Amino acid sequence: MTGSDASPSFRLAYVPGVTPTKWVRIWNERLPGVPLTLVPTPAGEASDVLRDRGADAGLVRLPVDRTVLSAIPLYTETTVVVIPKDHVVAAVDEVSLEDLADETVLHPVDDTLVWERLPGEPAFERPETTADAVELVAAGIGVLVVPQSLARLHHRKDLTYRPVTDAPESQVALSWPEDETTDLVEEFIGIVRGRTVNSSRGRAATPPQAKAARTDKSGAARQKPAAGKNPRGGGAGSGAKGGSKPGPKGAAKGGPKGGSKGGAKRGKPRRRP
Repeated sequence: MTGSDASPSFRLAYVPGVTPTKWVRIWNERLPGVPLTLVPTPAGEASDVLRDRGADAGLVRLPVDRTVLSAIPLYTETTVVVIPKDHVVAAVDEVSLEDLADETVLHPVDDTLVWERLPGEPAFERPETTADAVELVAAGIGVLVVPQSLARLHHRKDLTYRPVTDAPESQVALSWPEDETTDLVEEFIGIVRGRTVNSSRGRAATPPQAKAARTDKSGAARQKPAAGKNPRGGGAGSGAKGGSKPGPKGAAKGGPKGGSKGGAKRGKPRRRP
């Protein structure tokens, strides 16, 4: 990571269904001098856009090519089936793939789910896009299984959706070229991970020199005195330089037990005969 190589702007790719609004707002608050440009990208082309340096980082759907791209999973979406509002499935709260066994399930070319086995009955043709598949659902030709965010993105008043309990799920991740982990990429990683503006990983963190200076200044005051020395400059005993340890309990400082400070107790002077 080299700060000198960081571009004066930051390009963020994002795939359909992902909403980067919150993170973009935080970026603009923290780095007002570094414009962030959003790059809308089809889900199937996200890895190519990042590999070709068409964006500095991207909010994508897994999997991605991990041989050249780094990725941090952010969240997993619920999978739903999109149906007409008068469909029998609309009467229940959720369904399983087995409940769709007799349905024509549309499988668009840009499908973002990874299937081991496609559910239901296949359509005669595959729609090119998810948007095309939604139009076919509205026409009563079949149903569509997608991540919930895509169902919301292509919402229509005559359609609804229900969760599919055992369908594959889609993971959204932040990804970027592994050999291009710049300061700005690190900054965006901190934002999506919820780091505060004063985090040690962020650009706004206190510089190491300032931290060291503050430590030296305060550390000296907290330093323990050396053995045998009084913190105020005197000895460990009476306070005089080279003084001895205090006497037994009850003894005055610097004198024998029962004596007063500074020497033995004086009586009346004797008369000479």
